[in-house]
Amino acid sequence: MSGRLVLATRNQGKVGELRAILADVLDRTGTELVGMDAFPDVPDVVESGVTFEENALLKARFAAEATGLPALADDSGLAVDVLGGSPGVFSARWSGRHGDDEANLRLLLAQISDVPEEHRSAAFVCCAALAMPDGRTVTRHGRFEGTIVREPRGENGFGYDPILQVAGDTRTSAELPPEEKNAISHRAKAFAALAEALPEYLGH
Repeated sequence: MSGRLVLATRNQGKVGELRAILADVLDRTGTELVGMDAFPDVPDVVESGVTFEENALLKARFAAEATGLPALADDSGLAVDVLGGSPGVFSARWSGRHGDDEANLRLLLAQISDVPEEHRSAAFVCCAALAMPDGRTVTRHGRFEGTIVREPRGENGFGYDPILQVAGDTRTSAELPPEEKNAISHRAKAFAALAEALPEYLGH
């Protein structure tokens, strides 16, 4: 069976990144991956879930129902251990304004400014979801471990990348070359795990 698989995003960068992660399974199943910009009349869904899995499933199910195609989605954020896993699903709006990366990371650094190095562990967390038009779903998770540094470092990436020092490395996520980060990131791990289940759902 060949056909199309939709990724519940209008961000072409994410579509390209996922085409690379899923290249083998897409080739093997004869499947084309498209973004939601292929469906301009479909509105965006409100991410009202309280966990990464709820939000990923919300987006995937909405896209599958709206397009009649198998749909992929993900939700991710930063989980800081000493903050009980926060900012979590609120990562993009931690400072109160959605997408203000600088304000978000400055607030986070201020909140844990007196926390010693040995208690500054954190991880980027991702849940990737597949939803089928018939209602079947599958989810997989990925983690990108590290510790929170005291000052931002690096120019690559976005969001909290400049303040997460990668476990086993001296560099922050923002100091990694994009291809190196994409090979080990939480999104790559979650979608690589999901790729193993795709042939069964895509008819192969």
